[in-house]
Amino acid sequence: MGNENTLRLPAEKLYAHEIEALLSDDAKEEKPFGWQLSPRAVLKFIVGGRAGKTDIVPKYLGHNRLVEIAIATLLTDRALLLIGEPGTAKSWLSENLAAAVCGNSNRVIQGTAGTSEEHIRYSWNYALLLANGPCREALIKSPILICMENGTIARFEEISRCSSEVQDALISILSEKYVSIPELAAETEAIRGFSIIATANTRDRGVNDMSAALKRRFNIIVLPTPADLETEIDIVRRRVKEISASYSIKAHTPSEDSLYKVVTIFRELRLGATLDKSQKIKPPSGVVSTAEAISLLTGGMALAASFGNGEVRDSDLAAGLQGAIVKEEDKDKLVWKEYLENVMKKRGSEWRKLYNACQELNS
Repeated sequence: MGNENTLRLPAEKLYAHEIEALLSDDAKEEKPFGWQLSPRAVLKFIVGGRAGKTDIVPKYLGHNRLVEIAIATLLTDRALLLIGEPGTAKSWLSENLAAAVCGNSNRVIQGTAGTSEEHIRYSWNYALLLANGPCREALIKSPILICMENGTIARFEEISRCSSEVQDALISILSEKYVSIPELAAETEAIRGFSIIATANTRDRGVNDMSAALKRRFNIIVLPTPADLETEIDIVRRRVKEISASYSIKAHTPSEDSLYKVVTIFRELRLGATLDKSQKIKPPSGVVSTAEAISLLTGGMALAASFGNGEVRDSDLAAGLQGAIVKEEDKDKLVWKEYLENVMKKRGSEWRKLYNACQELNS
C-alpha cells in the first residue's frame, strides 16, 4: 500500500480495497486474456456501484457510454486516445482504466518536447554496453516494451507535446505489434492484453499535430467538460475530499456555498458568459479548468489549516482565484477586474465578502 508518507498513491493502491471486492465479486465471470477483471467490473470500478458490501466510488462523472466505448476499445487491437480540454479527467480516467484492467497504472511515458524515440522503444546502459557489448543485460526497456512483453497497458500522457518523429515511432508498434532490436538480432512481440492509452490536450493543437496515419491507429474519444454546474460541483467536491484526506490537511472541507461560487466563476470565465447567458464575459488567457478549481479549494484548505481556524474563508478563496485566473499580468488582471465589477459586484450581499477580498488582491 505504500507507507503513510507517500505523497500520492497510484489508483491501484489508493482503491485497493475496491479492486479486491470487485475481484471477489467478479470471480466467476469470464475475463479477457490478461485482464484481472471482466469488462462489466471495470465499468463498475470507473462509474461506481457496489461489489458485495463494498461501495465503489465513481472515478469518472460523465457519460457512461464513453467509458463503455473506452473499455470495449481495450478489448480490440486498437489503442485508445482520450482527447479533451485541460481538467476533463483524461489522465485520471487513463490511470483508473489501467489500474482496473491490469493492476498497474505506472507504466507511463510523459510526453514533452524532450521525449525521444528511446523513451518509446529502448535504450542502453552504456557502462554495460561498453564492457560487454550489446546484450540483454545492457538493454533498458521502455514502459511500452515492458507492457508488450507482459500483455498489459501502457499509458502515454500528452502525446501531442512530443515531436512528430517520436509520435511516428508509435506507428509501427501499433500496426505491427512488435519492436525490432537490431543490435541483438531480435524482436519483442506484443502478447495479448497489450494496449496503449494515450491522452492529448485540445489546447495543444498546433504544437505537434498528430499525423493522420497515427490517428488511424487509435480509437479516439473526446471527453467533454462537465455538462452542467451540479455535475462539476459534484466532481470538485469528491476530489477535494480525496486529495485533502491524502494530504492530512487539518481543515474543514469547503462549504457548499464556497464550492458553488468557485465553480460558477470558473464556468462563466470558461464559457465567456454568465450562466444565465444574460451577459458576455471576456475569458482569461489561461484555461480555468475543473482541475484548477479542485487545486484552488485544496489550497484554500491548506491556508485555513495553517494560518486560520480551519474554516475556508473568502480571503482564502480570493488568493486562489487570483493565482488561477491572472496568469498573464496585464491582460488577465484587466479581465478579472471587469468580471469583479460587472458580474460579481452586482450579485448582492451573498457575494460581497468574496468580492471585497478579490478586489483587494487585484487592486
